[in-house]
Amino acid sequence: MKFVTFEKQDGTIRAGWLLDDKHAVDMYEASDGSLPKNLIDFLDSSDQNLKIASSLPVSKKGVYPLSEIQLKAPLTNPKSFRDFYAFEQHVKTARENRGLKMIPEWYQMPVFYFSNHLAIKGPREEIVMPPDCDWLDYELEVACIIGKEGRNISAVEADEYIFGYCVLNDWSARNLQRKEMKVGLGPAKGKDFSTSIGPWIITKDEVEPFRAGKGFDLTMRAHVNGVKLSEGNLKDLYFSFGEMIERASAGVTLYPGEIIGSGTVGTGCILELGTDVHRWLAPGDKVELEVNLLGVLENIIIEEKR
Repeated sequence: MKFVTFEKQDGTIRAGWLLDDKHAVDMYEASDGSLPKNLIDFLDSSDQNLKIASSLPVSKKGVYPLSEIQLKAPLTNPKSFRDFYAFEQHVKTARENRGLKMIPEWYQMPVFYFSNHLAIKGPREEIVMPPDCDWLDYELEVACIIGKEGRNISAVEADEYIFGYCVLNDWSARNLQRKEMKVGLGPAKGKDFSTSIGPWIITKDEVEPFRAGKGFDLTMRAHVNGVKLSEGNLKDLYFSFGEMIERASAGVTLYPGEIIGSGTVGTGCILELGTDVHRWLAPGDKVELEVNLLGVLENIIIEEKR
């Protein structure tokens, strides 16, 4: 199933799933209130709620044409956002571009940083270019959504705690990030202005047939203003989502509605490609991130209004 959050014409925000490529279901309305109005509450009892959703008869109740609604971030208010650094090609190339060699510690454990879970954007939402940002960049990633509470979760058991997956764009103000990282702490202001996810969260059962390597055989692409800049594959993960979850949950309880990001796929940002391939992003640019099965996440850059 592909879960979405959307705004109706009357301004009401509801969550549900795609019935097909032209219609979405309001799960609260379709279930006569048996299912919650938003996805974060749905995830709190995801196993039980998935059974209810799967058993609902197909009807016209709560069904809305996509042409009459506006898709939002599927999870508009996640409980946290950890972003990992799990693709070797991206890490290696980005470091080489800065004259740095790979460090052995990177291979010893998956590492992550916390970003701003209150700055989540959805498909076709505008991304405001942050003040003093001269080097705006996209990052082509995939996220998994936690659907079950757990602590000290082993990598082999981690799939039990995953609800589904979605496309993720970890927007980056590279000049701000570069300056603050010299201090040895961060990233912070280089990242916290916006992260976009969507257009839907696909449940893990639909992705499972594509399992390959440490990830899944799903092609990942990025286009800027219609020109393809990036292409990679989720199967190239050096650390699996299970290993990321094991690291994130060590000594810490994970809760339904938390986001775990994969980090950038190889070639998946301008920092890695180099500005001889494409300049830094600017207001008016349209960025489209596409992952097979997971859909296309489109955003346009705008200037901040002052």
